[in-house]
Amino acid sequence: MEIFVYREGSENVEEGFTREELPGLLADKSNVVWVDLQGETDEQVEKAKDVLLNVFNFHPLTVEDCLETRNQPKVEPFDEYLYFIVHGIKPGETNPSNFVTKELDGYLGGNFVVTFHIQRFRSIKSVKQQIRASPYLCKRGAAYLLHKILDELVDLYMPMIDDFDQTINELEDRVFASKTNAALLAEVMDVRRSVARLKRISSRQLEVIYRMAHGEFPQIPATVLPFFRDVHDHLQRISDLAESYRELVAGLFDIHFALSGNRTNDVMKTLAVVSAIILPLSLIAGIYGMNFENMPELKTRWGYFMTLGGMVTLTAVLLFYFWRRGWIFQGDEAEIKLPKLSDDFADKDEAEHQR
Repeated sequence: MEIFVYREGSENVEEGFTREELPGLLADKSNVVWVDLQGETDEQVEKAKDVLLNVFNFHPLTVEDCLETRNQPKVEPFDEYLYFIVHGIKPGETNPSNFVTKELDGYLGGNFVVTFHIQRFRSIKSVKQQIRASPYLCKRGAAYLLHKILDELVDLYMPMIDDFDQTINELEDRVFASKTNAALLAEVMDVRRSVARLKRISSRQLEVIYRMAHGEFPQIPATVLPFFRDVHDHLQRISDLAESYRELVAGLFDIHFALSGNRTNDVMKTLAVVSAIILPLSLIAGIYGMNFENMPELKTRWGYFMTLGGMVTLTAVLLFYFWRRGWIFQGDEAEIKLPKLSDDFADKDEAEHQR
């Protein structure tokens, strides 16, 4: 457990306080208190539970949700505080084929912020470094401090969004370049699941930030609301991108199966042409393979060579006919080009900027 306290008028943020000192620190409403609770061990979880229930007197149901790790993003208001759950990405584990998040639970009161997490957060670490260097974040109040934590958390989504963009573009190229491939289809399925999870998490998290950014909770002053709206705008873009990625990945399935169907049609067309050529040749061979005595051509000197010549000529005529009909020997008449997703969004962002 780490406790950070900013006293009004102070030039730095103090830390190193104990649980026993918390009630006195919270009682002074001019202080801004941030309590960061870790739950990496069972002992830490029990200490965190004691602080949440016996020092802050939070609702037992929120404490139960806080200590669990399988909750969706949400926010719940109470008279003296609000309880929220948000999700951050796992930078070391998350990739476009395996989108994994970790849960951050927290409480916001008039002069305090409480955060609880089982896994470490780079956003939490970054904000701690900033308040140790300067008390500016705490000077503006507990709500502004929470905004900074959420802003850092949301910003860490953007590198992963760029990875999704690159991966989907690469899959597009591979779908067009490769033959029917079960491994490629499995990769598309993995990306599809990851995009679906990204969309689900970002949509629910967007609702949480929206409620915080629009003056619903008295714990967030009107002067801080614009900063929460800025976080909401960033998350809105992530959610919009996730929706676009979901449509693109769904389109990859359609393209994959369409190309597979075209390749199957090409094989069937080739077999049909071969069968159409062999059929008349087999007819000729079958007629002259009959064992009748009265067959004039059987006794001619050049009958064998004439029959072979006729077969060759018939084959050439059939091939020419099929070629003129466009059934064989037809190359790709046009190169298929897909616009890159990054280009589309660059144009969209430029248009929005101009507006």
